[in-house]
Amino acid sequence: MSSRTIAVLIAARRVADLAEADGALWDTPALRPASGHMGAVLADAVLQAGINYASVVRPRVAAILYRYPTATRASTVMDLVQTGQAPSFLSWDHETKIQRFERLVRFLVFRSVDTVDDLRSSLECEAFRAGLQELSGIGPKTVDYLACLVGMDSVAVDRHVRAYAFRAGVLSHDYDFLREVFCGAADLLSVSRRSLDAWIWRRESSGSGRRRMALPI
Repeated sequence: MSSRTIAVLIAARRVADLAEADGALWDTPALRPASGHMGAVLADAVLQAGINYASVVRPRVAAILYRYPTATRASTVMDLVQTGQAPSFLSWDHETKIQRFERLVRFLVFRSVDTVDDLRSSLECEAFRAGLQELSGIGPKTVDYLACLVGMDSVAVDRHVRAYAFRAGVLSHDYDFLREVFCGAADLLSVSRRSLDAWIWRRESSGSGRRRMALPI
């Protein structure tokens, strides 16, 4: 067994022990539901980075589902992109995320990844994941977040996961290491990886973790 594998196992045990103490086993996580709407999935994935999810991203995704019920395929979303409707589709004005969204849509259409089922299958391929990460602004977290959105059992290592790792005494900043640790912790707890990811997101975004750290010892 390699030293890295041992380090992952030790760290996963620490995270699992903390999560169990914090109630992860009886506080059933509310999963982000997997979506069959490609437009909503891509908008969610592009908008979420660095933005308050509850107040900014969620209402925009809900608006897309309501206003664009037929945008369930990348090819349909591409029609909107080509006619300059991406800002209206996203309800967003800043160019960075709009351009990132348009690049992602073009990438998928070029590779004939049209439906959410196509995307789920493609995300099982490491070469496809690597190709996504060659797009400006798309990193491993966004790829794993996409995987969660389409129902794959994954963990997206965001600031909430990193904060929880720190609380458990896992001080690494390495993305792949932390993903392995949290996947391992979910396995030790006998919960799905998506469930643990959702539970940590809900706990940390609500401020529960910060309040716990503030309690006197």
